[in-house]
Amino acid sequence: MMRLAQILYSLISTTLAGSFIIVALVTGYTTMQPIIISAAAGFVVALPVAWYVAKAIMVNE
Repeated sequence: MMRLAQILYSLISTTLAGSFIIVALVTGYTTMQPIIISAAAGFVVALPVAWYVAKAIMVNE
C-alpha cells in the first residue's frame, strides 16, 4: 500500500499545490511568500489525502 500511496502522492500533491497557488493568486496575494506558503500547504495536505485514497483503493480491490 505504501508504493501506491507514493505514486498517488506525486499526482495529488502537484494538483493540490497548484490549486492552492491559484486560490492565493485569485484572492490577491501576488508576492512570493504567500505563493510559496500555499504550495507548501498543498504538499503537506496531500500526505493524508494520498494515504486515505490508497487505503480506499486497497479495500475495494
